[in-house]
Amino acid sequence: MPAARHLAQLNIGRLVARPDDARVAEFMGALDQVNAIGRRSPGFVWMMEGSGEPGTGNTENCIAGDAQLVSNLTVWTDVASLEHFVWNTLHRRFYARRAEWFEAMAEQHFVMWWVPAGHRPTLEEALARLEHLRAHGPSEHAFGWDWLAEAQLWRQRGCAVAAE
Repeated sequence: MPAARHLAQLNIGRLVARPDDARVAEFMGALDQVNAIGRRSPGFVWMMEGSGEPGTGNTENCIAGDAQLVSNLTVWTDVASLEHFVWNTLHRRFYARRAEWFEAMAEQHFVMWWVPAGHRPTLEEALARLEHLRAHGPSEHAFGWDWLAEAQLWRQRGCAVAAE
């Protein structure tokens, strides 16, 4: 019998301003609520946390020392659970408005991969998976929504494959 596995995902973005700037205040103010919905969602396993300060989410874990380059790293039991959270909760409304708070990224900025049940990936591990996807394209090692046949909500919602 194969070992149980879970789905890890990393999504990075560069805010249009520092996290304490008024231009991203609405987004920052919603992080606690959206993250709480994620934690209560069926199939949620784990989320990389920040300091726990209200309204900061995980923004303290910036990338390459850039306070505006932020990440979201979570683990889910399966594809359907992650899709449900992304497309059928309050998260969807904020995702639809991402261009208001995030710069357009020229490179791939989202990656998923399977992890053994119980594994909590580090940001470094996740960034290495993203780099692998960028360099080699989708494979079992690192992939996007389009690589997963079971990703039905992603297809129905018409998510753009390329960076916008």
